[in-house]
Amino acid sequence: MTNSPYLWVPTRSEGLQRLAEFVPFAGRSYAAKRNYDDGAGRHASVSRLSPYIRHRLITESEVVRAVLQAHSHPGAEKFIQEVCWRTYWKGWLEQRPDVWLSYRGEVAAQRGNMCRNDAAATEVALAERGDTGIECFDAWARELIGTGYLHNHARMWFASIWIFTLKLPWALGAEFFSRHLLDGDPASNTLSWRWVAGLHTRGKNYLARADNITRYTNGRFQPSRHELAAFAAPLNAEPPRELTPLRSAGVVSKGQRVVLLMTEEDLSPETWPLADLNVRGVAMFTPDCNGRYFSPAVGAFKAGAMFDAGNRAAAYWGQPVLKATSSDELIAFATDQGATAVVAPLVSVGFVRPQIDTWAKACGSAGVPLIQIARQWDNLFWPLATGGFFKFNERIPTTLAKLEIAPFERSS
Repeated sequence: MTNSPYLWVPTRSEGLQRLAEFVPFAGRSYAAKRNYDDGAGRHASVSRLSPYIRHRLITESEVVRAVLQAHSHPGAEKFIQEVCWRTYWKGWLEQRPDVWLSYRGEVAAQRGNMCRNDAAATEVALAERGDTGIECFDAWARELIGTGYLHNHARMWFASIWIFTLKLPWALGAEFFSRHLLDGDPASNTLSWRWVAGLHTRGKNYLARADNITRYTNGRFQPSRHELAAFAAPLNAEPPRELTPLRSAGVVSKGQRVVLLMTEEDLSPETWPLADLNVRGVAMFTPDCNGRYFSPAVGAFKAGAMFDAGNRAAAYWGQPVLKATSSDELIAFATDQGATAVVAPLVSVGFVRPQIDTWAKACGSAGVPLIQIARQWDNLFWPLATGGFFKFNERIPTTLAKLEIAPFERSS
């Protein structure tokens, strides 16, 4: 079942199976081959776990723990770094939420410009459907729409060509990815596009080179040197404001009667830190934004993942499950189940947070507080994302030790 990269089954069991199949290759084999984009349907050199990690059908700690049970940390360092990049992006954006708001504002402004400028709208439409005449770029656009996935190296090349060769608004490119990527994460997607554009590491952008594309696609694409921008200055924007303090996780009492609230951000509730809580029911948050922000394929993956999580939760706790479409439904459900609070994992910056914040206010006013709890992975890693990835990376081994995720020790 897992051999086809087009078959993204949105279940935790599928994610765990893919993880088990990938673990033997997570060491030096991954380090040697990870940069090669072998084309749609042939991404065997990377894990293809990202849609499952993004929705926490499987968690970062589960993935790294499994890898380090089979490999030494130096041997699996490249793969562990890739997992931790997602965490770094999340922690970075959590402390700079104005960057997210600025990006969404830029998307709205550029979409408004498209309505007034037919030529600009046509250029964006050609890029999105893969009809620019740049063979590699067009193939990646079609692969993204057709499969919901792109190799990480291809994402960088694509973003660079979008921004510096086609000279299209970076925010609309980021939105295009966000709509179609099954692993589209508000933090990692937005900030990766900013990094390519030169807005993250200020003054340093990323230019796609013809020889690099030829090498790492094994000659599948051979763009000419004149086909891509050979030089481009980094984009300019206002720097982020001062760091915003991380949100504090809530506290629940031992034995407290609670209803759990699941969102698309964390769909393995059986691994949530819920020690000694009296779970009386499970609610599934069904936001009203998917039709606006995501393609039907991405929406279907999210819905399937939520359905799987609901079934697992019902079996794990033996309690009723509700698909909540409003805070009123959630409050009524919690009251009917005799719960004194609603508990959900901390929702990070992105599409879901504003609605959860609105629901939290309504729940608080009704006397059934919505308490957001945090995983220890986030508690320990997010505060480290105050600057660049280099300093963050230096502290990965000691942070994993605090999480009691130990590397495999080879016998002498």
